[in-house]
Formats: sequence, structure tokens, C-alpha cells
Amino acid sequence: MLRQAAISTDLVGANKIWVGFVELGPGMRSAVHHHGEAESAIYIISGQARFLCGDQLEASYDAEPGDFVWVPPHVAHVEINRSDNEPLLTVVARSTQKALVFNLPTPDPALPFSNG
Repeated sequence: MLRQAAISTDLVGANKIWVGFVELGPGMRSAVHHHGEAESAIYIISGQARFLCGDQLEASYDAEPGDFVWVPPHVAHVEINRSDNEPLLTVVARSTQKALVFNLPTPDPALPFSNG
């Protein structure tokens, strides 16, 4: 994932919010992770996203351009780009300046991580 800050302490002096641009390449997916105490809001600019969420990644949500996604604190999730041809472009806002990313083991290797 390519992350590029737009609003942060270093760039503008923000203390409580981080906002940036995130790109996930065609056919790619993130590792299973959570963002600790941070709340995250994700706006889909372009592309086709799928989010798997929950302790066992049991919930699946698809998001299209114009959709917003909220990820509560400490919630395990995976971001998937459903397209094999186009990048997934998003704006992400987090409630902390800390780069909190806690990678987790995959709960079940048989989970559907395909883009289909």
C-alpha cells in the first residue's frame, strides 16, 4: 500500500487527525491488521474495494467510488482491491498521528482472499 500524508503534524501542525491518500495496486490485498486505538474513515475515490472485518474476518463489505467506510478501534480487517486492472484509490482519515498498524495472523488460511 502506498500511503501519502496530506494533513499531519509534520505537514500542517495537526495534533489529533491524520489524513492522507492511500493506493492499493491491482489485485493486491493488505495483511490482516488493526490500527490500535485509532478510528479510521475511508473514502473510496476510485476502484472496487472489499473489506473483511472481525476477529475471524467473518464480515465482508464491498465499497465503490463515493462510499465511506468506518473502521472502529482494534477491529481486525483486510483491504482487498477487487480489480486485477485498476488501482484502488482512497482518502483515509485517522484519529491519531501515530502510524499504528498491528499485523495479525490470518485466522483461517482457507478464507476467501481472492478478488472475485
